[in-house]
Amino acid sequence: MKLFTLIENTTANPDLVCEHGLSLYIEVSGQRILFDAGQSGAFADNAEKIGVDLTQVDLCILSHGHYDHGGGIKRFLEVNDHAKVYVSQHAFGDYYNAEEKYIGLDWELLSEERIVFVRDNLTLSDTLSLHTCPNFPQVYFTDAYGMQVKRRDQLETDDFRHEMYLLIREGERRIIVSGCSHRGVMNLKTWFAPDVFIGGFHLMKLNPEKEATRLKFTAMELLKQETVYYTGHCTGGMQYDALKARMGERLQRLSTGAIYEI
Repeated sequence: MKLFTLIENTTANPDLVCEHGLSLYIEVSGQRILFDAGQSGAFADNAEKIGVDLTQVDLCILSHGHYDHGGGIKRFLEVNDHAKVYVSQHAFGDYYNAEEKYIGLDWELLSEERIVFVRDNLTLSDTLSLHTCPNFPQVYFTDAYGMQVKRRDQLETDDFRHEMYLLIREGERRIIVSGCSHRGVMNLKTWFAPDVFIGGFHLMKLNPEKEATRLKFTAMELLKQETVYYTGHCTGGMQYDALKARMGERLQRLSTGAIYEI
């Protein structure tokens, strides 16, 4: 499997644009996948610069209904004329951050014929499946960090039912790809027991000094399984460094332009 980081919050390559967002390109079992599309069309510009041909993408997956993952979907649909875009049935909702700023998707995308809504689990091929895990237990506490959803004209804490995960079965290996893991990276590693985990941990709002014990606990729990983690975006820079100090080579950093053979 080959993984290209098309966009992320950081970059070591001055020729590539970075932004608060995530977009990954994956080649596995003869299939070409775009997973998320950042908050703008910059992911497509980066793709061209590093030699990724988005016109050849077979399918696109949107991890959840936030602008920093789905803002570039319109650009993708302009570049690619055939790939379907898979989203949770709850992806188009009234989503807001702690400051009550709208952080959801462009509602105009609802008119796109290539949008496919996923209710629960969906098998895409012998190696690929999508999972929303609506009834999976919250084994570990997760903090919404003020993120909200408007239902019946009332703002309430988001339960992230719009989040969706890609499971890749490559031989005997199980690889999980997540956008932000709002429902908790520790819950996801418990639910799926992956050999490889790719995606954000959503710890960037956690104070690494005041909550050092929580970061230590997270690292210890993640190390209980033989999983290798590739993370960035909403994990947070200082938070990543604190986890890396304990997790060593089991934790790798995603950065715009980074390419991995997994």
